Amino acid sequence: MPPRTLATLAHALTVAPDLDASLLALADALTEVDRFALLALVRFDARRTMLTERLMPTGDVVERQRLETTFDHLPTRERIAVLAGGTFVDFADHSDEFAPLFALPRLPDVGWLSLRGIRFEGQLSAVIVLYETRKFFGTRSSERLAPSAALFELAFARFAEHEAREEAVKTLEDVTQRVHSEYERKLGLLEEKLFEAAGAAPQAEPERLVALERDLAKALEEARRATKRADAVDATVGAAVEQLEMAHVELHRQSEALRQRSRTIYLIDRVLTLDATTRDPRELVGGLLTLVGEDMGAQRCSLLLHVPGEHELYLAAARGITPAVPTGHRIKFGEGVAGKVAATRQPLLVQDVAEARNHPLIRDELFTTGSFISFPLIYHGTLVGVVNLANRAMHGIFVEEDVERVRMLALVISLVATQARLADRMLETLSVG
Repeated sequence: MPPRTLATLAHALTVAPDLDASLLALADALTEVDRFALLALVRFDARRTMLTERLMPTGDVVERQRLETTFDHLPTRERIAVLAGGTFVDFADHSDEFAPLFALPRLPDVGWLSLRGIRFEGQLSAVIVLYETRKFFGTRSSERLAPSAALFELAFARFAEHEAREEAVKTLEDVTQRVHSEYERKLGLLEEKLFEAAGAAPQAEPERLVALERDLAKALEEARRATKRADAVDATVGAAVEQLEMAHVELHRQSEALRQRSRTIYLIDRVLTLDATTRDPRELVGGLLTLVGEDMGAQRCSLLLHVPGEHELYLAAARGITPAVPTGHRIKFGEGVAGKVAATRQPLLVQDVAEARNHPLIRDELFTTGSFISFPLIYHGTLVGVVNLANRAMHGIFVEEDVERVRMLALVISLVATQARLADRMLETLSVG
């Protein structure tokens, strides 16, 4: 699948308001692969081991149909593979035999059925169903749809988490309401008995008084137990709410990570497209700098390339640095931050300005935060250059996780720069200029 299609799907799944919208986005991705294949999502009830509902995108809507089909109807080998999840399971020559279990219409030609289990909280929660016309040549649609299906599983987990949280809150509210109702009923009975005891006391016989006292003590004990149960339920509700809040925070973190990955895919796709369409080395160098700068949120960044045959770097592109440093400015290996990184070929992360008091970077008034990353660009053991990132947006601090993200982006930059011979071509451009 082309990178642009995968990046677009990732963005669509991130902003999808519900499961139906996510399923329609996956169906659009399938259209790019196979316009005639059928796609459906089947809900699975793990307690009853039943396939309960089929969701099938048709045009701009999702059609729902009750199934109530036993999962045991599937062959043992395929059933175990679907339960494991993670990959499409083929039904090969038995495809047309089992397709009706999912209420799928018969294809004009011989079909090929594939199922992919989606697991949530350790058990099977749903099944992606793909029914395509059998092909004798070329790649099957299920193989080409696999990356898109993996992205859809992340979106499904987000909505399943939301549904589970709503169901837990509703259940806890029902339990709390029942316990409090029972508690109020017990208190009402106790008050009635107290009034009866108070009214009958002057005329009652000793035996009657003893019986009333016994009933009163029993009612008080029942009220005490009801209060204790209510307190226990309140504590359970409090713990559950705390767990739900933690789950919500984790869900937000995962959603943010997915959004960041989608953004990275989009930026890489844009750079690869630029590499395939432009002949201007300055435009390509600017695109590479934009890739790492925007993805890392760096307001100040620079890309230095290795001068061929020499122990020097030269400034190929920059954003936000002092105007006193022109494009083409050279730095010897071992000098300054970039020169030291080029010499050692080891990335440098500075989180606190006090750690790097002697670095030239922090003598520049444009360096407004005490955190920066300088990373070597290496391709097949050859130094391609160095990329510098500083002044993170909103005065953010770079951390170890950011170094790993830059590592991936650096591989893309090194590959494109090497294949396009950017170091030589930019030097020629600068000489002509």
